[in-house]
Amino acid sequence: MFSDHLFILLLLAPVLALIITVRTLTKVVSQPGQNHPPGPYSWPVLGNLAHMLKGPHVYFTELARSYGPLCSVKLGTHLFVIGSSPMAATEIMKAHDRLPTYRWVPKAGQDGLQDYSLIWATECTDHWKLLRSLCRTELFSAKGLDSQSILREKNVDKMVEFLNNKQGKVVNIREVAFATTVNILGNICFSEDFVGLEGDEKESRGLKRALYRLMKLGTTPNVADFYPIFEGLDPQGLKKKTSEVMNEAFSVWGHVIKERRVKREYQKGSDLDERDFLDTMLRCGFSDLQINQLAVELFSGGTHSTASTIEWALAELIKNKEAMFMLRNELDKEIGSTTCIKESQVSQLPYLHACVKETLRLHPPAPLLHPQAILEGSKIMNYNVPKNSQLIINVWAMGRDPSLWEDPVSFKPERFCDSSVDFKGQDFKFLPFGVGRRMCPGYPYAIKQIHLMLASLVRNFDWFLPNNMEDLSKLDMTENFGIISQRKKPLMVIPKCKC
Repeated sequence: MFSDHLFILLLLAPVLALIITVRTLTKVVSQPGQNHPPGPYSWPVLGNLAHMLKGPHVYFTELARSYGPLCSVKLGTHLFVIGSSPMAATEIMKAHDRLPTYRWVPKAGQDGLQDYSLIWATECTDHWKLLRSLCRTELFSAKGLDSQSILREKNVDKMVEFLNNKQGKVVNIREVAFATTVNILGNICFSEDFVGLEGDEKESRGLKRALYRLMKLGTTPNVADFYPIFEGLDPQGLKKKTSEVMNEAFSVWGHVIKERRVKREYQKGSDLDERDFLDTMLRCGFSDLQINQLAVELFSGGTHSTASTIEWALAELIKNKEAMFMLRNELDKEIGSTTCIKESQVSQLPYLHACVKETLRLHPPAPLLHPQAILEGSKIMNYNVPKNSQLIINVWAMGRDPSLWEDPVSFKPERFCDSSVDFKGQDFKFLPFGVGRRMCPGYPYAIKQIHLMLASLVRNFDWFLPNNMEDLSKLDMTENFGIISQRKKPLMVIPKCKC
């Protein structure tokens, strides 16, 4: 997907060359003595864009092997500095702490709503802090997570029942996991199911289509992102399309917001029960615009990434029989024969937790942490980094670094069984949810969900590949880079109930 859109961008190179050459003839070019982080030769106009076809995280990892853990590339007119080791990541975070920075926001996402945004806020404003605090307190705190457990369990039980009825038939695990995660979040935020497990678009009210389109638009290289002269334009129509899709998503739950406002007005003066996050947002005085923006960000950030992690985990377990055997033994011993698993039962299963960590090491939801730009020049690892450089941490590279992990490309959950390494942002060689102020606030929620769903899939079913494929080592594990790391081909499997 990424390479297809980038190819189109490369076709525009001759036009860009003519425009930008005129603009840059009078500017001072970079001199060798500037001591910038090392990197490959940068072509005029394009910079290193042509090398990104294989996927940015893979290309940046190859650069780290050649130029060291801190290197740089030119993408269009922007300089990107990439850290691919724990030391480089630490130094980048130190730069974040001591320098004024802003979060790079794609031009397609700059629709004037950044002031209402949790994900796309360029700065850590007071309103951003309020949103983050509200989500942490109401959604992602221990108390909040405990209160949601019955909703997660109910929807996972529905998933198990659905798969029971699909025995002997080929199912798309990504679609099933995605629908389940959307409905869990829909119950928590709006007390609504929004997507059918069958994947019927009519049943999903258009939300499934909107969320997939948002993800696709987010992976589309935009001329305006790489060349400032196009900042005021929308040459590919991406900004317009993004706005249209956002409105499609807003319309899915718009009637719920309207009905709830009327109900609260009718009950004004009496005690109001808060049954979901919508009630909390209304109590806090959020406008419809604020509710819509936060809701679409929660759904965009909390569904595809979780579904993809579950898909990767099940694929790795199917491919690695020994790991699957050990996980099933643990589940049989600790949970027994019950088909309806409770969150309290999976909270103390070390091998299950190790399987999830190992999946996140090999397939982090975000292979590259979101770029942060520095507003002042700085020195990082003895290199001069000019102002407005975009700083990126390559999580994918660190997860596969042989100097950090033994046999790094193999799926070996046992490496985490007696290890204190965790994903809370303290171990810089393992940052699947980010680090620092911009670390994903919803990771405790995501982990709860992944543990419960994966345990239910493994405990209740044997899994077979279509077409009687018996050589599981040949299972295609090719990834497709986007906003999140997904399998290039969806995992198509046949469930057989173990009951």
